[in-house]
Amino acid sequence: MRRLRRFRLPHPLVLLVVCVFIAAAASWVLPAGRFERHDDPATGRSVVVPGTYHRVAPAPVGPFQAVVAIPKGLEAAADVVFLVFLVGGAFTVVEQTGALRRAVGRLVQAMARRETWVIPIVSAAFALGGLTENMQEEIIAFVPILLVLARQLGFDALTACAMSVGSAAVGAAFSPINPFQVQIAQKLAQLQPGSGGLFRTAFLLLALTLWTWAIVRHGARVRAARVAVGPAAGETEAELAAAEAEVAAEQPLGWRLTVVLLLVAAAFVMLVVGLQVLGWGFDELSALFLVMGVAAGLIAGLGIAGTTNAFVEGFRGMTTAALLIGFARAISVVLEEGQVLDTLVHGLFAPLAGLPVAASAAAMMAAQALVHVPVPSVSGQAVLTMPILVPLSDLLGLSRQVTVLAYQYGAGLTELLTPTNGALMAILAAAGVGFDEWLRFAVRWVVLLALLGLVAMGVAVAVGL
Repeated sequence: MRRLRRFRLPHPLVLLVVCVFIAAAASWVLPAGRFERHDDPATGRSVVVPGTYHRVAPAPVGPFQAVVAIPKGLEAAADVVFLVFLVGGAFTVVEQTGALRRAVGRLVQAMARRETWVIPIVSAAFALGGLTENMQEEIIAFVPILLVLARQLGFDALTACAMSVGSAAVGAAFSPINPFQVQIAQKLAQLQPGSGGLFRTAFLLLALTLWTWAIVRHGARVRAARVAVGPAAGETEAELAAAEAEVAAEQPLGWRLTVVLLLVAAAFVMLVVGLQVLGWGFDELSALFLVMGVAAGLIAGLGIAGTTNAFVEGFRGMTTAALLIGFARAISVVLEEGQVLDTLVHGLFAPLAGLPVAASAAAMMAAQALVHVPVPSVSGQAVLTMPILVPLSDLLGLSRQVTVLAYQYGAGLTELLTPTNGALMAILAAAGVGFDEWLRFAVRWVVLLALLGLVAMGVAVAVGL
């Protein structure tokens, strides 16, 4: 255990570059192959045609090509990269106005001696975002506020990440309605969208209860450890944060800072409306936060120069987070150029045909988890794997609903652990949480959630879902 605590992963950018070269090496070792694809009117996406895997001419990716894939990945992820920069800039402006500190200071005073209540409340809010619209990259916008809140309540940055991206990922993995995951998979499996909703909701509640309890447990330990430092060592971080919150809460907001806070609130309302009603993408969200940041700086009296300098400072602070997203995308670029992505999928799923029904369900979930490392898009994974697994499940006598569950739990829970998930890596980087630190917290709970998923599939098989 002590060795595990001392274990340190390399910097996330180094880790992703290593993954890029591993993907390139795979293109020299694995045979090149592809599935045929066709446009599916039910999902509006290009999906795999089952039984059409065939070898193609080798296309090994050389070392220089692998390096070229990194700027290609940044280009492919440009909309998310610019969102990260502009969110960072906008909230640096808001932070320099002092509005966030004062607002959070008042909230901290209101929650005195009830700090741990914040964890289930915030976790439930982000879980709702995950289960309704697969919220991930959008969470980057919330990181500055969550960090201020966590610090002043005596928690650490890892608690903020677990409440946000962690809860959203768990909500998405067990969701009965996630349009980018379960609904696409059910359409490809020719099931009624939303079918099995009550069953999924029951296990969703169990999963969220387990994950929230894990965060509360961690948060309580952090607070207890900080208090245990004792007065002999001077003021603890928790005491400093409490004093800072008290000073901030006593300062009047004034009309300028009140308007700034209303602007921030209006931006998040527009974020939800834009995503759910107006069909916005990342470019529109970037523009939204750019407008919010500029307006906040000018209204608060920072002036053009002060607002510009704050944006630049924010850009600087988000550089690593933005680069991580592009570097993660480069792995998929290499696998696609090397023509081995379909080979990996074919090789993982072909052996399942010889397994008993119960074992095949568990093996499908494990295979989906492995596929999600090189294919970090849950919707992309659905259109790649479900057309292959549905006919296979019919031959095995396995319910198509259980096949969808195996995809949900396998891909969804891997979102919490894989370094190829650019959104996760960016959020951790923005919060200043090391990937190894995150893994030490998350792995054990993801294993328990995976066991819960296996139980859910076993129950589904038993009741004939």
